[in-house]
Amino acid sequence: MHSYPPELLSAICARIYDAALPPPVPSLDPLLNSDGSIPTSLPSSYPPAHWTDALARRTLANLCLVNRAWYEAAKPWLWRKVEVRLPRSWLTLVDQIVGDEEQLDDEQAARIVDQSIQEATNAVLAIKTSFGQPSDKAAASELHSKLVENLSGPDGSIPPELLSPPASRDPSPRRLRTKSKSPARWKLMRSISAAVQNVMNSDGPGLYVPTPYDPRPGHLIRHLDFNHFRTIGMRRSVEEGVNNRFVTGGRLETILKEMPNLVAFGATEYMDGALTLPVLKELLLRGSASRSPGRPSRGRGLVVVDPNDAEEDDRERRRESRELEALDMTGCVSAVFVNALTQFVTTHLIGRSDDDTSDGEGERGRYNARSAPVDEPLTFPGVQRLGLRGVKSVQPSILNPFLLAFPSLTHLDLSCTRITPDLLASLSRSTTIRLRSLALERCNWLTSESIRDFLIYAPAAQDIRELSLYGDGTFPSPLTENDLQEILSRAPCFQSGELVYLDISSAPVTKAHLLEVAVAQPRLRSLGLSHIPNLDLQVVAEFLRTKAPNVEILTLVMTASQLGYGTGGVSLRQASVNLHAQFISLLCRRPFIFRLTPSADALPEPPTRLRVIELAPPLLATLGSGAGSWKHVKSKGGRGWYVDVASGWIADSTPGATEGGDPVLRRDLEPENPWRAALESLADANGNVSSGVGWHARKMEILHGHGLLGREAGLYGAVAFAYQG
Repeated sequence: MHSYPPELLSAICARIYDAALPPPVPSLDPLLNSDGSIPTSLPSSYPPAHWTDALARRTLANLCLVNRAWYEAAKPWLWRKVEVRLPRSWLTLVDQIVGDEEQLDDEQAARIVDQSIQEATNAVLAIKTSFGQPSDKAAASELHSKLVENLSGPDGSIPPELLSPPASRDPSPRRLRTKSKSPARWKLMRSISAAVQNVMNSDGPGLYVPTPYDPRPGHLIRHLDFNHFRTIGMRRSVEEGVNNRFVTGGRLETILKEMPNLVAFGATEYMDGALTLPVLKELLLRGSASRSPGRPSRGRGLVVVDPNDAEEDDRERRRESRELEALDMTGCVSAVFVNALTQFVTTHLIGRSDDDTSDGEGERGRYNARSAPVDEPLTFPGVQRLGLRGVKSVQPSILNPFLLAFPSLTHLDLSCTRITPDLLASLSRSTTIRLRSLALERCNWLTSESIRDFLIYAPAAQDIRELSLYGDGTFPSPLTENDLQEILSRAPCFQSGELVYLDISSAPVTKAHLLEVAVAQPRLRSLGLSHIPNLDLQVVAEFLRTKAPNVEILTLVMTASQLGYGTGGVSLRQASVNLHAQFISLLCRRPFIFRLTPSADALPEPPTRLRVIELAPPLLATLGSGAGSWKHVKSKGGRGWYVDVASGWIADSTPGATEGGDPVLRRDLEPENPWRAALESLADANGNVSSGVGWHARKMEILHGHGLLGREAGLYGAVAFAYQG
């Protein structure tokens, strides 16, 4: 392997990393039987369509131990996605990325400069050798001298004392003065990179020069989340939990400063006390959003910068960082986070125009108003996916301007928040937002008219493919019967027939809505119709059979009089009989065919793809162990499903699979089939399963962009599949 080019080794490691990413078209099933086999085509329940994250990380970690070449190829992909799980591992991560001190002293800075210059010299010599140029010691010494000379010029940001090795310094008494802060490490790396480019442009214009070696892995991290982070079970007192936190705002801020390429960040309620104002600034004020007040975002503008301004130094560093693409703050409700977000919005979004006016009347009043630069509204165009589910402590006066600062959203989860009709009206006027996934679950401040107008008239809602308007008995849907009819008949997202996920639980759905008004939804795969007690079960069956035959997941929690709810409800025992006789038998079984002679014709398929039904816990308890291949699978929380364990997307060589191994939805899996055995083990677990087991997610997957059809574990998985309310 020593003779293989680095590009080939990096491509192999990239393929290993990609093998753990969920596919664009999921199978809607939890990841089971992940034995490390080759990922299949899509969708696929068995074999799995992708590896587990643990398997991919273990593979990349083993490749790092092969030799130096494999280490250099696998390290960027091993650090690309970081999930903080344990408190001690978090402290190790902080130490690995930022070291023991936030600011470098002269000794540390000198070692970094010397090592980086040496690495840059070796890289340049290697490139020159490939073009047939000499690379002896004399050439190396000459190149090293040119780099040092370029760095020590009048425009250099590295002090001259850091350009000499520590061992060669004169220990004179004048060095016993108080140490000044050395330049930040990002400035050192940028200066060395610029010096290498200048030297090479003068010696060989157009020659590619790699980025100087950075020993810290912070620049490799693209994804950071605390989804699996817990402190429960550590036998810490309440006082220790309050005064000796592991994830603090200072530690989080220091590592974010070392992650210029971070594009996805996920927070949870277990660490939201670390989301201070400096942390929010490090997350959001990146790229174009990092301009200082009074600095125009484009065009020319005269801005005088104070070189000793620490805030301007931070802005300059953040300006060279990539903007976030995904931000998930599910369940963040701490007072620290709410106060920080309030101060951030007040300072950077609401108070910007007021500050400019007051400044014009004060110190800058002597300047001509026409010559003053125009301060454009602050926006975050890089963020495409935003999750604020459960952020119910933030007031609308802060939440509304915060959301309107994201002009490029495609995924938006506002479930269980205090959004108002005014916000939907403002989003309706946006010409840049193009939502593909929207969740407005249990938003009791919204009105029926505001939801209707947004879905029908807003350009941002025309391309929605995943929509959740879930409500329950505690927070029912605000939609009225007439507004729901208008939405079904006029909203572009419904009329296009492109919906793949829809949840209108607790809405006043009637027979006319489903069978007469609603258009066919051939791509719909997951449908929520819970908490509609007066909806007839046979109407739901007819809608699935005629207009949505590809629905695989259906929720019927506290729905239909035939299942014991609403007026004329039956007993639970009779409800279990009605479920099989009037619903499952009609939609999930092959039509009966009587033949006197053998025939080579294939048997007709069932009229629908329905294979998972979510029911209320009392009805599931009445069903007991199930009937036939239908089993009761409980989540880690209060939800439960009635699952056909003999059905699944299978891609193998067993009878019934299509030629070439493409996945096919089979309904006749043998008892010894691995997928059927895995589902039966979930049924036997009686709720002792991982938080990622379940169907029809209530939480939108934000960090990877898979929306409401995505699958998550950890705390995000518990919110998506376990929590009943």
